[in-house]
Amino acid sequence: MQPMAERGQMLIQVLLVTTLAIVVIVVLMNAALFHLNEVTLSVEQEQAFEIAEAGIEYYRWHLAHAPLDFTNGTGQPGPYAVDYYDRNGILIGRFELTITTPPIGTTVVTVRSKGILNSDIRAVRTIEVRFAIESIAKFAVVANDDMNFGPGTETFGIIHSNGGIRFDGIAHNLVSSAKTQYNDPDHSGQDDFGVHTHVDPADPLPPSPVPNRPDVFQAGRLFPVPAVDFDGITADLAQMKSGAQANGLYLSDSGAEGYEIILNSDDTVTVARVTSLKPKPNGCSNLIADPDWEIWSVEATTTIGTYPMPANGLAFFEDNIWVTGKIDTARITIASARFPDNPGQRTNITVNSDLRYTNYDGSDVIGLIAQNDFNVGLYSEDDLRIDAAIIAKNGRVGRFYYRAPSGPQTYCESESVRSTITLYGMIATNERYGFSWTCSGVFCSGYAVRNIIYDANLLYGPPPSFPLTADQYEPISWEEIR
Repeated sequence: MQPMAERGQMLIQVLLVTTLAIVVIVVLMNAALFHLNEVTLSVEQEQAFEIAEAGIEYYRWHLAHAPLDFTNGTGQPGPYAVDYYDRNGILIGRFELTITTPPIGTTVVTVRSKGILNSDIRAVRTIEVRFAIESIAKFAVVANDDMNFGPGTETFGIIHSNGGIRFDGIAHNLVSSAKTQYNDPDHSGQDDFGVHTHVDPADPLPPSPVPNRPDVFQAGRLFPVPAVDFDGITADLAQMKSGAQANGLYLSDSGAEGYEIILNSDDTVTVARVTSLKPKPNGCSNLIADPDWEIWSVEATTTIGTYPMPANGLAFFEDNIWVTGKIDTARITIASARFPDNPGQRTNITVNSDLRYTNYDGSDVIGLIAQNDFNVGLYSEDDLRIDAAIIAKNGRVGRFYYRAPSGPQTYCESESVRSTITLYGMIATNERYGFSWTCSGVFCSGYAVRNIIYDANLLYGPPPSFPLTADQYEPISWEEIR
């Protein structure tokens, strides 16, 4: 029989071991419970995430059916709570939507969706997605005619033509055509590919395989693709007229030569009636019989008034207009058209002196939409900069051929040659555009240097009411808000 002292020591050891075992078991159980709770919360957080995603998809569907409704059909400010049921019809949570209306002139809608699970208030996930509809301003240059981009041309935005494209420069973005092949008007012979190059080694002719030319088409070329609807711009112009009459700036026929529009950096617009144009210099004639050929330069004006920048960003004039000035944190579309649309009465827009932004972060935007031509006239600045998204709905974007027929230097001929034009924005032209002319292969009229720079801010932040190229919202950014 053990002494009492030894039995006491054993009892203490047993108690210590038992206590330690209990502590370990409790710790392990707590760890297991903690891990189980974490797993459960993780599952619930994933459910909340799926609910938040459902909220995003719901509002994308809503925009497809009501593209101008940013209040979930309520007409009231959000957020908007919507119950969420599982596939068995059991209410398990809700999503709360916060909708940010597009800034004036853009189609960018911001949708923030918070997914909430009823079974655990900790299970909350939030997603924010920006949706937009692409406008015609997604292109650096878009044309409804055959185009030729000569050697030395470097483009950074998307180039598209409903006709064919000869491209002999460097394209950093996609070049596309609606044609499989076409008869290039700049040379004789067989048809060329819809998008082709003569950079050595020149492309073979169809039906040969289309070669890979990353030296020219760095982002590739694509043809045929669907055509861009230039005809639809007529309807857009009619809507712009209505919008300008309702909540913008609208002037009917001037009763004279047209209007001069001066954009001011203090958010105002000065309008003057053009009472006379500069006369055609002696010896300066329409050598190529262009039906729209004119000097397109203002001589005298009478001020009508200065107006606030249009509330809806729309200014519409039923006459020819000349535009100049500088904006500072403003968004405006200036349209020139005459209705009903009669080909002999279509109006033009001309820019002969600098038209500029103060800011190049997307906060400054100018749209110029001409029913017929967009012109740079004879008496234009030698170093001209135009910051704008430009559309010539039925005509072309460019400068006419200003040159004397022959003989000694004349006033027209000295004015015909200019140094540099810089266009920052985009160009949409129904007919072939151009700001320079060659005579027997040598530059002889227009601008010797032509810089065409695409404003990437236009992609989803175009000028107000600019024509769209799609009818559905697409996501342009996605992030989880933590």
